[in-house]
Amino acid sequence: MDYKNTLLMPRTDFEMRGKLPAKEPQYVERWNNASMYEKVTKMNEDKEDWIFHDGPPYANGNMHIGHMLNKIIKDVIVRHKTLEGYHVPYIPGWDTHGLPIENAIQKLGVDRKSMSTADFRKKCYDYALKQVQKQMEQCIRVGTFADYKHPYLTLFKEFEANQIDVFAKMALDGLIYKGLKPVYWSPSSESALAEAEVEYHDVKAPTIYVKFKVKDGKGLLDNKDTYFVIWTTTPWTVPADQAICLNPNYTYAVVKSEKGNLIVLEELIDSLWEIFDLKEKEVIQRFTGKEAEYITTVHPLYPDRESLVICGDHVTTESGTGCVHTASGFGVDDFNICHDYNIPVYVNVDEHGCMMEDCGEWLAGQYVEDANKTVTERLYEQGDLLNLTWITHSYPHDWRTKKPIIFRATDQWFCSIDKIREKLLDEIDKVDWVNEWGHIRIYNMIKDRGDWCISRQRTWGVPIPIFYCEDGTPIIEKEVFDHISKLFREFGSNVWFEREEKDLLPEGYVNEHSPNGIFKKEKDIMDVWFDSGSSHTGVLIERGYRYPADLYFEGSDQYRGWFNSSLIIGTAVHGQSPYKQVLSHGFVLDGNGNKMSKSLGNTVDPIKIVNQYGADILRLWATTCDYQSDVRISQEIMKGVSESYRKIRNTLRFMLGNLNDFKENNLVSIDLLDSVDIYMLAKLNTVLTEYHDSMNKYDFSGANKVILNYLTNTMSSFYMDFTKDILYCNDKEDSRRRKVQTVLYYCAKTITKLISPVLVFTAEEIHDYFNCDNHKEESIFLEKSPELFNIKDQEQIIERFERFLTVRSDVMKSLEELRQNKIIKSNMEAKVTISLKDEYKDLAELKDEMATLFIVAKADITDQTDGLNEYDSLFCKTEKFEGDQCPRCWNHFDKGTLNHTTGLCPRCSQVIKKIRL
Repeated sequence: MDYKNTLLMPRTDFEMRGKLPAKEPQYVERWNNASMYEKVTKMNEDKEDWIFHDGPPYANGNMHIGHMLNKIIKDVIVRHKTLEGYHVPYIPGWDTHGLPIENAIQKLGVDRKSMSTADFRKKCYDYALKQVQKQMEQCIRVGTFADYKHPYLTLFKEFEANQIDVFAKMALDGLIYKGLKPVYWSPSSESALAEAEVEYHDVKAPTIYVKFKVKDGKGLLDNKDTYFVIWTTTPWTVPADQAICLNPNYTYAVVKSEKGNLIVLEELIDSLWEIFDLKEKEVIQRFTGKEAEYITTVHPLYPDRESLVICGDHVTTESGTGCVHTASGFGVDDFNICHDYNIPVYVNVDEHGCMMEDCGEWLAGQYVEDANKTVTERLYEQGDLLNLTWITHSYPHDWRTKKPIIFRATDQWFCSIDKIREKLLDEIDKVDWVNEWGHIRIYNMIKDRGDWCISRQRTWGVPIPIFYCEDGTPIIEKEVFDHISKLFREFGSNVWFEREEKDLLPEGYVNEHSPNGIFKKEKDIMDVWFDSGSSHTGVLIERGYRYPADLYFEGSDQYRGWFNSSLIIGTAVHGQSPYKQVLSHGFVLDGNGNKMSKSLGNTVDPIKIVNQYGADILRLWATTCDYQSDVRISQEIMKGVSESYRKIRNTLRFMLGNLNDFKENNLVSIDLLDSVDIYMLAKLNTVLTEYHDSMNKYDFSGANKVILNYLTNTMSSFYMDFTKDILYCNDKEDSRRRKVQTVLYYCAKTITKLISPVLVFTAEEIHDYFNCDNHKEESIFLEKSPELFNIKDQEQIIERFERFLTVRSDVMKSLEELRQNKIIKSNMEAKVTISLKDEYKDLAELKDEMATLFIVAKADITDQTDGLNEYDSLFCKTEKFEGDQCPRCWNHFDKGTLNHTTGLCPRCSQVIKKIRL
């Protein structure tokens, strides 16, 4: 008789192969049609809120792999908090203003100069909406749940109105002002930049040493053939030189040389004379920097101009000559020290980065980089150049155009940091910085940060809501701000460019500084970091959610970006940080650890990964890597992730297959289960605890590992290994079989829910095929969260079986030796004799179960050790069992045990008999 058909083999339509790329879009469509995000959120709406605020990606182009790492982890966090029972609204956002969109639509053929500002902005608006829609679809495709029907966009009318309210509060509190200061200026963008918009790249640059002849030595220095020597890495700034700064406490020397009497810092004489290649070196005078204050020198390029000798503590001995070339319009230290000496700000470079007419015909119109050569050559021809050397150093670049920037003094609007610096630092100390180094990074940034330049000379953005009176006085009044906010809320910020000043001001508005009723509106827009930095107000407070948010999570570059601007604005407007906790992730690199670049051809398209492997594999990668540092992705890495996924899927498939005839009413009470079954549920309790602990620490890799270890080691390699015999061969209604199925039921139900924040599609698919419950919810995401099992003496049970698994491991080693020597083909043919060591003696009470747990024909326990091999936990002897094999279950029995007619073992005889009846 063929007994194969009498076995209760696993049956399930849950496929072994995931076929994720084909299946996942169907679930996306199902969730969308069912409004699943809304149902999941509503499920906990009467529970405690947990507020996560989404930092907005920029709406231009496809989502790259770094975006997807970010969005997947955000989704996992929100889903887990929902699983824990919190009400977690998730409003996705997009940053929609700024230069990249201006550039993008011009590249598409839009002629900026042929239309009005308002019309051009409408083009930007439409383009931004299309980009948002594209990126939103890509986020949805990777399985993220969010309120995509009601996202926040920084171009929305209500968002812009809130931004005006935020600006107004800060301006009325004296935190916003207009001033002439050196700022990061991008000639390629023709706009000021914020610190967060600057990145550094190595460049090759000329460094020059130049002589400035003493004009009036004030009785300290001889005017004849005596020179201060300056050093600079930006020769183009020499035409703007106004002063030479010395450290008041340092000692300077006048050194006789073949090129005149040169003044440098005394301690640098020897090294500088090597650089200058000078032979004659005689110190003829020494003086402190303070003594030389107010001496005048002749500007080497413009003999009718003077450069004043001044003093400042910022002068160091680290580089140069100790005599610092000072141009107030092109450096922060220069600006500050010139201000102290009442030296007016002087700028001779225009917004395009070109030298202005004031520089003279020989230089005017040249771009600063070209001017470097022209200036250097003229100084050389005049005999004022002591040395020219090329160096490679880190230089600031525009993060968008990737081109060098300059420091340039311009009239800009600033947010004062000094007035709130101490409050900001106090708030930083109150925040829980999950990445501990993040606390130090942002603290130092705020501690050392200058005032924030918030104005931009661009078109596509929220206008700075300032009117100027006839005498140039800016209007900073609540009535005016409130009126503008109301207009923006009704018409959007484009109204600023569509209407004249009189139609933007409150009806009948008058101001004593404009006796003729003439007003002029500001043309600059706000820094986009002001847009996103005010989002806590434009989103959380606008929509009635709690401030501050529980968590902000973005890339590590946002300590100087969104985390920074949000902190400044939130603290300034609401008196406290907008976030309680901050978490960040690193950058995504290629498999070799290289930064991704289109020019290198090593970029990874996340949608291609999704189409090849499936979004669940990408999600598993994102939550398996050490995302808080820089992470790698490659085909090899994805294959490894796929293997982990396969183990999870196949183990759960085994459970589903063996629950095909099991219903909720078949559950066996926990207190009636066998000890090994109770151990499996006790271990499941530890999985639950460790999983939630890891997830709440944002250790997603640790949480995944907890689940994977349970499935592969505890469940697959141990429990499933020996229970196959029970599940397949026992009678369908056999109590022992139902006990095992009870364990599988609880395990499958619990693990499916636990993997659901990460493997969203797989969890939903498993839920579709989990047919044991009398009633199941529409989606796994609507199912109740698993709770701990009430197991008495859980720790003792776990400890006992962990020790047993050590014993089992030693027995398996002995059996492996038997197989390698080809004495047996499988463990089922073996007999095991063991003698437990003292600390394992109590496990002898499992003697009746040991043959089953070891999956051998027979297991004997003895106190004798003679003839037994020693292992860590026991002495053991394994040998081939001499007996008969049941043709149905393939187990081996003592001779004479099998039915003499059918050859079946007693158990199989009973099952077959029942089947025939």
